[in-house]
Amino acid sequence: MMRSLYVKFAAVTIGIMLLSGVIAFLVSNTYYQYSLKPQNDEKNTEIALEMAAFIENNPEVSINDYLSNMADVGYQLYLVDNNGQEQFFGADFRENNLTDSDIQEVLDGEVFHGMADFPRQTFVTGFFANELKNAIGVPVTYQDTSYALFIRPDIKLLFNEIHLLLGVLFVLTIVLSILFVLFSTNYLVKPISRLSQATKQLAKGDFQANMLNTKRKDELGELSTSFTQMAQQIVENDQMRKEFISNISHDIQSPLSNIKGYTNLLGDKETLEEDKQQYKTIINEEISRLSTMTDQLLLLTSLDQNQHIVKRKHFSISNQLQNLLKSYQWLIQEKEIMLSYTLPDLEIYADPSLLNTVWDNLLSNALKYNQEGGSIDIQLTYTDEYCFITFTDTGIGISDEEAERIFDRFYRADASRTRSVKGTGLGLSIVATIVELHEGTITVRSNQEADGTIFTVTLPLER
Repeated sequence: MMRSLYVKFAAVTIGIMLLSGVIAFLVSNTYYQYSLKPQNDEKNTEIALEMAAFIENNPEVSINDYLSNMADVGYQLYLVDNNGQEQFFGADFRENNLTDSDIQEVLDGEVFHGMADFPRQTFVTGFFANELKNAIGVPVTYQDTSYALFIRPDIKLLFNEIHLLLGVLFVLTIVLSILFVLFSTNYLVKPISRLSQATKQLAKGDFQANMLNTKRKDELGELSTSFTQMAQQIVENDQMRKEFISNISHDIQSPLSNIKGYTNLLGDKETLEEDKQQYKTIINEEISRLSTMTDQLLLLTSLDQNQHIVKRKHFSISNQLQNLLKSYQWLIQEKEIMLSYTLPDLEIYADPSLLNTVWDNLLSNALKYNQEGGSIDIQLTYTDEYCFITFTDTGIGISDEEAERIFDRFYRADASRTRSVKGTGLGLSIVATIVELHEGTITVRSNQEADGTIFTVTLPLER
């Protein structure tokens, strides 16, 4: 299923936002764990040691009053002595998870680095974890009594300190979003740029531009594929146009040369009257060839421009085919063609004039490309919805490659096999156009039994 470009663009934008946020968060977390966290531990250790030094250097100051003042400044404090008597100052700790060994370590004179040793979780959890385990512990002696003092900044103070980290996170998110947007925009716009360049080359007449190979499944991929197909079709049409000009020039030049030559002979006083009549007949035949060629071109042009309106009416298709066979009876006998047909009575609703052109082209081709003493079989069958008209001959046959192009305009079969057959390559194109106007189909395949060709026209029956 084709994914919409709108959906893809929305998904890419949302993905960029989420990805940028996740990457920025991970980078900021790494920065906190390896840089900010040790700095925070070191800074708070200095503050704790300064508190302990002040208490030891000023024994006349009440330790409770001093610690209460420090709590008002923005610290949470926990004080415990050798006898296990403990006091809390400031905001409550969410969890008192210090072990006896942690407290004893501090009472023995060691510094407890709870912030640096706190488990590596996300920086938000680690930075704001309001636990005694996430504190700094220092030894302090007051009035000959040893204490363990644990401190950590409270939430309000931490919010003032984390603004730098949040700033880094915000800036990283913006920078990464811009980079990803630039990358994704290039991915989305690049096919459009290539399409624009290919259009310019096509406008200059370079039909061989092949720059739009893409595996995308969105609207741009479909547009690129359609453009490539259009360019290929233009190349094919241009090639057929050249072939047509070559064929039509030859077909026009041949009768004109004959007309000119025999006209000169008619002007010769020594030409016998019997010969003059023969020359006049040849001239008339060549004029008829030119007239037929002109009529075909005019008919094809009118069909292309929808100038020829399909004038439908009810008529007997079987009678129409029988009348056509009668008009070709002389040529069938002349070429000693064995003709067979099955034409049950059937009335259809279509344009009789246009369909007569179809049968005339198919029958004349079956005669032109048939061999002496060959055969032609015409079959008419039908169902409740469709009728099928099949022309089978024993002529020169057709290859699979030719079968794919035989209805293309100006196309003629292999010249080495059809050199002796006159034609413009327009007849079958006219046939296919008329059948299409009647919402029908025409197919061609080789006659496996007699090396000939089988044309089948399918027309809908409108009742």
